[in-house]
Amino acid sequence: MAKYRRSLPLLKGGLFLSDGGMETTLIFHEGVTLPHFAAFVLLSTADGRRRLLSYYARYLAIAQQHGIGFVLDTPTWRASSDWGVKLGYNDEALAVTNQNAVYMLAELRGEYERPQAPIVLSGAIGPRGDGYRLGRMSPDEAEDYHSPQISAFAVSDADMVSAYTLTSIDEATGIARAAQSHGMPCAISFTVETNGRLPDGRTLQTAIETIDAATGGYPHYYMINCAHPTHFETILDAEGTWTQRIAGIRANASMMSHAELDNSETLDAGDPADLGQRYRTLTAHLPRLRILGGCCGTDHRHIAAICEACLPPTALSA
Repeated sequence: MAKYRRSLPLLKGGLFLSDGGMETTLIFHEGVTLPHFAAFVLLSTADGRRRLLSYYARYLAIAQQHGIGFVLDTPTWRASSDWGVKLGYNDEALAVTNQNAVYMLAELRGEYERPQAPIVLSGAIGPRGDGYRLGRMSPDEAEDYHSPQISAFAVSDADMVSAYTLTSIDEATGIARAAQSHGMPCAISFTVETNGRLPDGRTLQTAIETIDAATGGYPHYYMINCAHPTHFETILDAEGTWTQRIAGIRANASMMSHAELDNSETLDAGDPADLGQRYRTLTAHLPRLRILGGCCGTDHRHIAAICEACLPPTALSA
């Protein structure tokens, strides 16, 4: 059974770490081939599972060292039906894959979790289309599309679902509705362009307020991912009600735009120490920031730097 589904510990305070840019780490640092940027295909082989477990262990060790909690996301960002078809997975195979991802991470939780440092299992969801382009679905269409993946997580040990790299308010609304219908706590994470806005020009404030109005405030919190802090730090209003809803950041290592990243053949890992200091600055603008992780180009070095920059000295010396 899900351990924390009825009461997410990260909503009660304290800092939680998460992992970094899984796909970019596997591709650029380990030479792994990921068709369609899909890490979930590694679950199908013993070697693939070994690589995934080794990847997660680096981050869990950092959290364990400092005695803080962790949000452990499944490698299933691409494990929905449109991407599944491209990769040779039917709906039944995808459901099994999503559930197996949770079971694998549940074993890791058993190894690394400590009483004062809970590990939350999160079923990761990605957009139906490309994460850098505007999705075009109605909320009803999005609810229908994402419901099977959320349903698979609902009958697993997953504590919640987290939808990452979203560009569309309508798609995010549909995901929140689907999560609500399956009784799954959910987080909604948007990516933004270099001006801090969604691809259609609307603001994060509009996105959060629109989804909350349409769903009765169902998302348990919001996040920003797959953008560098320089792309959004100036649009955050520490006094705004909408910023009170943002609890997590998973930023890119690179300051490049999405278009530049798409056309780059090399990995821009940025400066881990600088990224850590930028996260520290963000804590002043986001009073309820709880989850600190990374996205494209980040690895365990970035998460360690973020941890060192944001944790109080007493935690660092633990």
